[in-house]
Amino acid sequence: MKRISLKVRLATLAVAAIGSFQVITSPTAPAQDPAPNAKAVQRSRQTVQTLDNIFKQTIVLVTDKYVNDDDDFAAGSAAVLLFKNISEGSDNTIRLIDATGDPYDSDNVAKDDFEKSGIKKLKAGAKTVDQVVVRDGKHYLRALTPVPVVMQKCVMCHAHYADAKPGEPIGAISYTVPIQ
Repeated sequence: MKRISLKVRLATLAVAAIGSFQVITSPTAPAQDPAPNAKAVQRSRQTVQTLDNIFKQTIVLVTDKYVNDDDDFAAGSAAVLLFKNISEGSDNTIRLIDATGDPYDSDNVAKDDFEKSGIKKLKAGAKTVDQVVVRDGKHYLRALTPVPVVMQKCVMCHAHYADAKPGEPIGAISYTVPIQ
């Protein structure tokens, strides 16, 4: 077996990572750098993965332990409130959005081209969708991750989820995190 040096492997990974994202710039605010460092983008992707795991496990835990009938406060509603509070106090923006066309709350819909096209990609089987954007001269990673029905209790508050196929996204979490 041929041994490849660590530098060659890292260079190969960096080239692959650079080729896997797209930089979208805002016409009103040019970026300070033409493109973010590939390692920084990867760190932001890892941040999204960590947050996504925490949030989805929390929603499942809340549903399992505290949602027992349709009068209980829905875990999805708790997530929307949590994401709103996080977004108001930081550079991170997190939203729960509907992927069924029948949102529980009319504010939980895809609001821009990235979210709209991302929902289509998730419904077609993508595990995650992301894009590098520039806002006010700063680079951000936008990402969407799917939210499937994972428990029968979800159907208590969302009867239209009963027809969802296993693993089918009924929603998504939309992240915008700074690239540092």
